[in-house]
Amino acid sequence: MSSTGIELAETTQPVVRRGKAAALWRRLKKDKFALLGGAILVIVILSAILAPVITHYDPYETKLEQRLLPPGSPGHWLGTDEMGRDLFTRLVYGARVSVMVGFVAVAIALFFGILVGLFAGYYGGWVDTIFMRCIDILMAFPYVLLAISIIAALGPGLLQAMVAISIVGIPYYARIVRGTVLSLRNKEFVEAEKALGASNLRIIFKHILPNTMAPIIVAATLDVGWMIIAAAGLSFLGLGAQPPTAEWGVMLSEGRKFLRVAPYVSLFPGICIFLVVLSLNLLGDGLRDALDPRLKQ
Repeated sequence: MSSTGIELAETTQPVVRRGKAAALWRRLKKDKFALLGGAILVIVILSAILAPVITHYDPYETKLEQRLLPPGSPGHWLGTDEMGRDLFTRLVYGARVSVMVGFVAVAIALFFGILVGLFAGYYGGWVDTIFMRCIDILMAFPYVLLAISIIAALGPGLLQAMVAISIVGIPYYARIVRGTVLSLRNKEFVEAEKALGASNLRIIFKHILPNTMAPIIVAATLDVGWMIIAAAGLSFLGLGAQPPTAEWGVMLSEGRKFLRVAPYVSLFPGICIFLVVLSLNLLGDGLRDALDPRLKQ
């Protein structure tokens, strides 16, 4: 290929990517539920980032004389918990922890899952056998039981919980990526790259990986919600974030002692978890439909 042809190809690629992104946005914005999910998620993330601006209370400051104030109380429109801490402030700061754990855990699982799936699917043979048998071992255990076992070995804590649910999530992405790579590794563009002398790593990361991103994006979007629930569940059991950390699972656990006299202490963090997971599911469903090749026409 001439130098002019190479320059033209390099100039055309960004234009093609922008065209694909614009087409994806046009299909996605037709799904009103996906837009609703995205809007809820953006509001939650912005609230977490701007927490010091939104509320002036300290999420860890206790005022026992104001304990268990009902919603609508002066200065505390969502009430206070058993230690007199403002519930709205705890929810906003708790979003930082809960949402961050979900996204970071998915990012860690995604990184290792993609690597395992790419190499297992591309090389096949003994590489595929070793990698996938390790994945099968992880999948042989119930997810929650495996996460609890990992935390039992590492000790309770937010970081340990994040590591545990990340390890549990690796097989999910490894199998998705491997299946996609198996359908791509014998395609004409891969054979052409091999004929041109491209290295295996170049083929894997520059040509095969971009073609696996559509199912990965959808899977990751849907999985963030599961990670948030898993982290909150571990915190509820006393294995994740520890009191007095402002985290939705911890707030649920602390509020269960007062369900009869102050059910709102547990109700509000439960609603927050529900709304975030629902928004991620709606957004993930919309992305799945927008990225489905069968719907491009």
